[in-house]
Amino acid sequence: MSHGIDLRAVPYDHPDAIRLNDQVQLEYQVRYDGEGDATFLDPAMFLPPQGLYLVAYDTSGTPVATGGWRTQDRNDEGYADGDAELKRMYVVPGARGLGLARRILAELEADARAAGRTRMVLETGDKQPEAIALYLSSGYALTEKFGYYRAYESSRCMAKPLS
Repeated sequence: MSHGIDLRAVPYDHPDAIRLNDQVQLEYQVRYDGEGDATFLDPAMFLPPQGLYLVAYDTSGTPVATGGWRTQDRNDEGYADGDAELKRMYVVPGARGLGLARRILAELEADARAAGRTRMVLETGDKQPEAIALYLSSGYALTEKFGYYRAYESSRCMAKPLS
């Protein structure tokens, strides 16, 4: 599967994280008619123990995947106390199908659980069927909408208990 892949915790504004974030934004634009993800993300949101940001590197040291979580608590965007929100899950096209997203997801869930978070939540969209399939097969279920895109028809929100 993902042999020789090195998962490293990095700041959200690390150059490799920025490069992969730019790529995922381009992919969103292709899938969603020119729109990227406009959710405001501050690098401080991913600083442990309030969050974690991971970049996966292949054996040549090339960054090939990312994912992070950030603390959320009850607010007017529909989050609940104890939430950890998954953000920026992305695998470059050439590294898909190796189980990287599943490995990053498991690592982020374990970290959020260790930080005392009780539920992992995420928002994706109806034009990302691979993401939806990954989350459903990893124990996530559709839930009430929250977050920046909660009013959008194409938005899909999912949750999984961490306890």
